[in-house]
Amino acid sequence: MDIQLWQWIILLGSSLLLFLLSPWSKNEASFFRASSTKGEPGFWLLTSSLVISWIFAKSITNAANLGLAFGFVGGVAYAAYYLSFLVAGQLIYRMRLDGGFTSIHNFLSSRFGKRAMWLFSLLISFRLFNEVWSNTMVIGSYFGEQGSSPYFWAVGIFTALTLAYSLKGGLQSSLLTDAIQMGLFGVLLFVILGILLPKTEHTVLEFVQSGEWSLSTGVNLLLVALLQVFSYPFHDPVLTDRAFISSPQLTRKSFFWATWIGIACILLFSWVGVYARFEGLEGQAPVEVAQSLGVGMMLLMNVIMVTSAASTLDSTFSSFSKLAVVDLAGGRMISLKRGRIFMAGLTVLGTIPILFSPEILSATTVSGTMVIGLAPVFIHWKKPAPVLSYYLSILIGVSFGILLALGLYPDAWVIFPGKYGDLLSVNLFGTLCCFLGYWTPFLLKRV
Repeated sequence: MDIQLWQWIILLGSSLLLFLLSPWSKNEASFFRASSTKGEPGFWLLTSSLVISWIFAKSITNAANLGLAFGFVGGVAYAAYYLSFLVAGQLIYRMRLDGGFTSIHNFLSSRFGKRAMWLFSLLISFRLFNEVWSNTMVIGSYFGEQGSSPYFWAVGIFTALTLAYSLKGGLQSSLLTDAIQMGLFGVLLFVILGILLPKTEHTVLEFVQSGEWSLSTGVNLLLVALLQVFSYPFHDPVLTDRAFISSPQLTRKSFFWATWIGIACILLFSWVGVYARFEGLEGQAPVEVAQSLGVGMMLLMNVIMVTSAASTLDSTFSSFSKLAVVDLAGGRMISLKRGRIFMAGLTVLGTIPILFSPEILSATTVSGTMVIGLAPVFIHWKKPAPVLSYYLSILIGVSFGILLALGLYPDAWVIFPGKYGDLLSVNLFGTLCCFLGYWTPFLLKRV
């Protein structure tokens, strides 16, 4: 039996198993809020769902590729994004206790009006749209060259099967399957490292010390992540939806532990890329390492990618469904049928970019830059601000993101050298301008 047949068995078997295990949501509370007769989601269920829904197929691919490019420094740079859990967990905890807000949309509508909430929803829709193609194209890469027939067949079948069990249970289904996927991911990660590390003459200490701590060799991206953690988590409804479904105290505890578990997972998986660096491999690090170590490793890598991609994709579908039917509708016309229709619509739209072969990492860096204007809005959430402050900050951030995406950011404004120097420059100047825009209406009032 050849390797590709085994890969298809893994993809089809795991997806069908998750479909069978997923509960059938019969009411809006279970479909949109994961409520059940047993009450709110518990600590381990919520924590595992947070972690695995952010351990995307694209995330671990990026972590490995950055380990290949920059050594362990690259892994640290990408792992820094997981400090987003710490920031969001603490801020949302205070927003719920001190402000009495029931969702991010509730906060924005109360403070800045419905139009502000709609603008925010447009931004997070772009994020969810990116999550579809950026994760499914990783799965396709294990079945064939980008643009080949096996590649497209794998993307299509995997996406359709994940949609099927998401339609069945919504957020309740997502949380349950997340717990299963998190346990499997943890086991597979240690099995992969257990196979990989003995194959090299390099010690664990050499893995940790690999790379150079300079701006042009990974630190640029690390600084970008440290800037974006104050805005990035708030444009991800997969994360923020989970911040309002359990008690504030339990939620804060889950977000705290999810931070360090997520960082550990990303750092450890970056060692796949560091191994590739030591061995002189080139290309997509997880694929190249798996192929170099034989059929067994290739199949293990395939399982871990399918697991992580499915966990993110089902969370993306359920979050978009809630956004369209609950958050934007303001509690009106909520129905399971409408929620499932919007899930299917996102699936179709989110798959189209795969035809144009975009870069996986751009799904994180570009969308993260476009929302840097959220930082002053949430950092200063306690202090009522003029509506103009919100719009200035958000639109300035979007403008910088568009300049970056279109390659129009002036070279003269790039002040950092090397790879990601332009990205760091955009985010630094953009963040400063967003804060200045947010504070300007306050300053004008005093004049």
